[in-house]
Amino acid sequence: MADTEASVAAGCLEKLKGYVKTRKGTILAAEILISFIILICYAASLYGGYSAVAICEMVFAIIFFVVFMMEMDKSIQVVNWVWSDLIRAAIGAALYLITSLICVIGGSGDGARIAGGVFGLLAGILFAYDAYTIFLVIKSTRQHTAAPTDDRV
Repeated sequence: MADTEASVAAGCLEKLKGYVKTRKGTILAAEILISFIILICYAASLYGGYSAVAICEMVFAIIFFVVFMMEMDKSIQVVNWVWSDLIRAAIGAALYLITSLICVIGGSGDGARIAGGVFGLLAGILFAYDAYTIFLVIKSTRQHTAAPTDDRV
C-alpha cells in the first residue's frame, strides 16, 4: 500500500516538475507566487481589505495550475478551460491594476500598502501577458470555415 502511494506521489511530482518548465506552467506559478507576496504585503498593511483580490486570484491560479498540470482539462469537457482561463486572466489583470493604482496613490504613510500596490502593478502586467498568450492560442486554433457560396435557392 505504501509503495503505491509513493509511486503516485512521485508521478505527481514529476508532472509538477514537467509542467513548471512549460511557458503556461511558469506563468501560472509566477501568478501564484506574486499573489502570495501581495497577500503578505496587504496583510501587513493598515488596510487589509485589498487582500481579497490577491486571495481570489491566487486560489483561481492554483485551481487552473492543478487542472492543467494533471491534464484534467482533457477529461472534464463540461468547461471550456481555455476561455475560462482567458476570462480569469483578463479579470485578474483589471482587478490588480485598479486596486494597485488605488493603493499606490492613496497609500501615503503605509509602506506595506504601497509595496503591495507596486507588486500588484507587476501582477497586473503578468496577468495581462497571460491573457494575451491565451488569446493568441485561441486565435491560432480557431477554425476558418468558408461560407457556402451556392446561389441555388
